Parts: sequence; structure tokens; C-alpha cells
Amino acid sequence: MSNPDHQKRKHPAHGVLGAETVIVFLTICTRDRAAWLADPLVHSTLRDVWAESRGWLVGRYILMPDHLHLFAAPGELDIPFDNWVRYWKSQFTKRHRIDGHAWQTDHWDRRVRREEGYEAAWDYVVNNPVRKGLVSRSEDWQYQGTVFELRWD
Repeated sequence: MSNPDHQKRKHPAHGVLGAETVIVFLTICTRDRAAWLADPLVHSTLRDVWAESRGWLVGRYILMPDHLHLFAAPGELDIPFDNWVRYWKSQFTKRHRIDGHAWQTDHWDRRVRREEGYEAAWDYVVNNPVRKGLVSRSEDWQYQGTVFELRWD
């Protein structure tokens, strides 16, 4: 990382500012990195919550056993990104209701500045299951997809 302060930070910096096209790359971990996300019911519930939580639109995403990555762009409502993240996490938790399945309190996000950056970030995360030895080809990982097509206007 080129930012020397990044090495010193204990918590991620947040905030999406500016008026140009915004796509945010988000990473969220489960509490204590417990491995419960790569599950058909979790996958289905998350997709439903994201489809209904229209303040930000989820584009591509991938669920790993203990964390997820997604890309999101502003949606129909003017909602700060951090508020939207808290909202869909709480909606998921209310629906899922399995003891021990909880989110880390915080999350990591960064703005993707160009379409090339979006593709490069996706190429990296979509290969996580291969690097972790969960599948031999990224397309074989069933816990990934796209909720909404995000556009670079």
C-alpha cells in the first residue's frame, strides 16, 4: 500500500465523497472469522436483502466461508454508504436468526475509480476460492453472482 498511514490504522477509514460515478468495493468479515457464509440459505437470504435494500445497488459479489466482497453503486435513495451497510446487515441478521452467525462490527471499503479498476478488483476476488483451494476453477464456486448490473456512465 502506498499510504503509510494505512499500516498504522486499527480501523478502516470510511466515507464516499464526490459526484462522479461511484462504485465502492466492500469487504465484510464474519465475527471471529467464523466460516458460515458459504451456504445456500445464507447466499439466498443475502441476495434477497440486497435486492430489497435499494439505497445502494449490489453488483458483483462473492461469498467466502468467513468474509464477503461486493461492489455497490448509489441506488434509488440518498443514503450514506455506511448506513446502508449497517441496514442490510441488520436485515440479514433478523431473517437468518442462527446463533453464532454474526458480522464483525466494522467493514473495509474503497472507491473504485475507473472501469479498469473494477475489472481488476473483480478478477482478484473471483479467484479467492481457487487460491484457498476450495475449487479448481473460479467459475465452479457457487457462492458468487450479480444482483444489479453496475454501469460506468
